[in-house]
Formats: sequence, structure tokens, C-alpha cells
Amino acid sequence: MALYQAILELADDNLVLGHRVSEWCGHAPLLEEDLAMPNMALDLIGTARTLYDYAGKLEGKGQSEDDMAYLRDEREYRNCLLVERRNDDFAHTMLRQLYFAAFMKPFWDAAANSSDEVIRGVAGKAVKEMAYHIRHAGEWVIRLGDGTEESAARMKDAVQALAMYVDELFVSSAAAAEAEAAGILPKRADMRPAFDAVINHIFAEAMLTTPEVAYPQTGGRDGLHGEDLGHMLSVMQALYRAHPGASW
Repeated sequence: MALYQAILELADDNLVLGHRVSEWCGHAPLLEEDLAMPNMALDLIGTARTLYDYAGKLEGKGQSEDDMAYLRDEREYRNCLLVERRNDDFAHTMLRQLYFAAFMKPFWDAAANSSDEVIRGVAGKAVKEMAYHIRHAGEWVIRLGDGTEESAARMKDAVQALAMYVDELFVSSAAAAEAEAAGILPKRADMRPAFDAVINHIFAEAMLTTPEVAYPQTGGRDGLHGEDLGHMLSVMQALYRAHPGASW
């Protein structure tokens, strides 16, 4: 079912990125960030939970949100490649967060007019969270990009490493395109102007330039992932796979 698949893509994006951000808990460079990072992760995971619950109902096979998150293998995940990238350092983490939020903020803004009641409900909450994520991550991108020689070099390295994964955000899978045609989800390509406006403004202040990408990396929507996702899932899923159906 196309809508099921399209919702699953959104849920996977949010869960995978939420877990990546949560990996900073106890390891952030400042105490304030040790509080902010888990809170941003909870925003993303909360969105994923609602979407997984909805996807499970659409599928109609009795899968719970936990089953969908923890009992699928790497090739069954449909997240974009950007969100699964390793944290590497704080510059990579903040730039990845900025890219994702700069896309999802206009996406959820447009989704507020969805013909689907669940999507409208998710959008009403998520759009506020993404606005905060843009502000928080954007401030760090500027702080690091226009900071010391080392911080500027790290941020430039992050731009070079992550730029190739950005274009996939704007590509609609066949399932997403069907949901877009039905007025349930906004068209991903339509988010580009708003995304570019945010990134260009922040990059100008951060003394950064957007590199030309000759060969954008795609494939996440088809289940084609790098080894990073497999390693992440082995950690994230270990407890639930050891104790299926367990709950707090």
C-alpha cells in the first residue's frame, strides 16, 4: 500500500536520526548540550512513534510501533541516507541536524493542509519542534564555522562530507509520489526554495559555501544503506530482539 510505505519512510527518517542524536547523551561538549541533545532526540522519536503507529494500522497486520522499529532488518528500512550518517564530531552532528530540520520545517508547514487527519496532527506538533531545531543547530553551525581555525575546518569538513546526501531529501519515491498526488503529503521537491533560503542565510553567517555535488548519493528509500545503519541497528534493536514484546 503506497500510503503505508510513504508513512514508513517518514517514520524511519525520524527514528534513525533520533537515535543518532541520542548517542550524544553523556558525551556532549557542554552540560547544556547534554540536556538539549536528548530533548531533540525525543522530538524526533516522538514523531516516529506516531507515524509507526499509523503505519501499523494502515498495514493491518497487527504490528506495533515497537515491532516496526525493532524487528525489521537493515534492508527493510526506508530512511534517507543523510540521517544514518555517523556523528563523527559535533560539527557533523549539527550540520546534519540543520539540513534535516531545514527540510522538515517547510514540509510539516505544508502538511498542515493535508487531507489526512493524522498527518495534520503530526504536522501541528512537529513544525514547532523543527523550528527550534533549525535555530539550535543553525547557531552552532555559525558558531563553529565562524569560530576558531580548528572549528572552521571541522565545519567545512562536515559540509564536504554531508553535501552529497542532501538532494535525496527532495526526491519522492513512487509511494510518496502517490501520497502527494492524493493530497496527503506535500511534494518533497516543493521544499527546495525554503530549504535553500535557510541554508544560504546560515552559511553566509558561518563563512561557508555550498559545494557542487556531481553525484548525489541516493538509495535509502529502496533499502540500500551503508554499513553505518547496520551497526546502529544492532545496538538499537538488541534489547527488544532479546525480549520480544517486552514493555516497561
